[in-house]
Amino acid sequence: MHASSKLQRRLAKVFTYALLTLFLVPGLAFVFVQHAMGKMNVEILQSVARNIEKDNSLSPAEKQEVLLELKEAPLPSSACGAPPSQEGWTDTDVCKPYSELWQFHVMGQAAQWTLAGGLAVLLAILGLGAAAFVNRRMQYMSFVVGWRLLVATCVAAIFIQGAMLVWLSFWVSAFFLNQYWPQLIAVIGVAVGGGAIYVTSKIFRRVPESEVAGELLQPDDAPALWKRIEVLAKKVGTAPPEHMVAGIDTQFFVTQAPLVVGDNTLKGRILFVSIPLLRILDMTEADGVLAHELAHLRGGDSENSAALGPKLAHYDLYAQMMYESETTRPVYYVLALYRMIVEFAFQRERREREFIADRVAAQTVSAKAIGHSLIKIVAYDAYRTQIEQQLFEYKQKHGKHLGIAQFVAAGLHDYARSESFLTQIQENQAPHPYDSHPPLNERMQNVGCQVAETEYGEIVAQTPAHSWADEIVTAADIEQRLWQIYEQEFSEAHEQYLASRYRPDNAEEEAIVRKYFPPLNFELKGNRRIEVNHVGLVLPDDNPQIPWERVHQIHFEEKTLGGEHMLISHPEKKALGHAKTQVKLGKFKKPGGSEEFHQAVSRYWQRHQAMCAYQAKNADEDKTPTGEE
Repeated sequence: MHASSKLQRRLAKVFTYALLTLFLVPGLAFVFVQHAMGKMNVEILQSVARNIEKDNSLSPAEKQEVLLELKEAPLPSSACGAPPSQEGWTDTDVCKPYSELWQFHVMGQAAQWTLAGGLAVLLAILGLGAAAFVNRRMQYMSFVVGWRLLVATCVAAIFIQGAMLVWLSFWVSAFFLNQYWPQLIAVIGVAVGGGAIYVTSKIFRRVPESEVAGELLQPDDAPALWKRIEVLAKKVGTAPPEHMVAGIDTQFFVTQAPLVVGDNTLKGRILFVSIPLLRILDMTEADGVLAHELAHLRGGDSENSAALGPKLAHYDLYAQMMYESETTRPVYYVLALYRMIVEFAFQRERREREFIADRVAAQTVSAKAIGHSLIKIVAYDAYRTQIEQQLFEYKQKHGKHLGIAQFVAAGLHDYARSESFLTQIQENQAPHPYDSHPPLNERMQNVGCQVAETEYGEIVAQTPAHSWADEIVTAADIEQRLWQIYEQEFSEAHEQYLASRYRPDNAEEEAIVRKYFPPLNFELKGNRRIEVNHVGLVLPDDNPQIPWERVHQIHFEEKTLGGEHMLISHPEKKALGHAKTQVKLGKFKKPGGSEEFHQAVSRYWQRHQAMCAYQAKNADEDKTPTGEE
């Protein structure tokens, strides 16, 4: 599926769910209240009419006159909220406080105001989103206002709509069935209360500072490079960075936000340089990249990011936490709708700033330098991504030394001449609304550097005789340390990936799976226990083990007298649906044991599903076509 089509579907989904979050519960409450009050009005009028008919103090003519007046009188519900002086039902107890009619009137008013508030929030989201497209200053103001508004909306939605759900859980069944279920009301009430605490407490969750894998370069570590940056900064028209960090990431960037590097937290104007990229760029090409980054400092891009970045990070963290809890997940979509809209504005502005920085770099150094550097950086990044993807898809555990840097260095030139690279370049030329950088061909046209795609390979193959990486005294040591850490983390992530995909066939694979998915025992009251492992569930009370292959769905129910029960649906079907196994869990010995057990079951069940999908995919890929060779 094309990226833009995926984005459209994602936006449509988020918009639909946001509408449901804002309007579904109050809408249902409003419709129910209107229906119920209509029926209650009829019942009250019929009751009064029967009393009039039974009143022997009135003559038949007087009864007819009173009944006629009753038909023309306002509805009984009109007494709710009416001033005492108003004629009609206000001098009766028909809508006295806390009566049934009074409750329905209050809920109807609450539903109307909630619907109006939802519409106001929706219009505010669209209006603030539109304001973010005006300019950089409006982006900041829009986001600050939107962040505060939507956090308040999330809290209000959980409290108000939660109260509506509790009220509806009683009155819908009581009104239509003349009965209610305290357990249902209690479950909804507990869920709403937990959601209210959760949505409020997460507002104050602190966002960790940005961190980058790298090492600080002191002036003595690279005196020539520092001097060159000072010269370029003067030409660009900005102050030089206060700190320079060297790493192995496939990017250069500047920031004025606090940045954690090792044990240090750097503040001020910071420049990050990639040693592997510096090695493939000649000094003029590298100058173009450095001038580009310094242009971001001059244009205030990094200053703007420093102001807005922490707020974006806090917003995204809060939205993610709302999504992770089932009780607060609906409000996530309201947050996501606004975030998606403003992201279009942010990325459009960032792409324009990239064009400006490219033009400054071309004027400061040369169009050729910035054009060739872009080709080399794109090629290196694409090929390194391809190598890492191949290593990550490897079906066996890696050794201690992966040699990613060596793999990339050995195959980069051939890759840049390959059809796959040119195809990838062509596929990436279509702009995407969420791309922070414009496509390569647009950036090169922007600076006036025209290079045929067939020449890209030769440009990448031009290995510099001397680069700025050679002027960094500590470059080799920094690369060795960072690659060692990076490859260790890569191997651990790959091993964990294997653990979630293996159907263990030997002792080595079994050990990897059990390392990340060990057997977990949960103690139950009554000297009972239940075990969760990668094979399945070991049930209490001498019940047979149930392997994950025999699990279709799992539901948990809280019984009034028997504690918690687990209902396991099996893949095989019977006349009335899936075969089922009910397991009485009762109470857990450890406080919070029930929640830990639920999480373990979910995690191990998801591992089994991912493993089955992976094994099925591999089986399809391993199939060889039959027929004449």
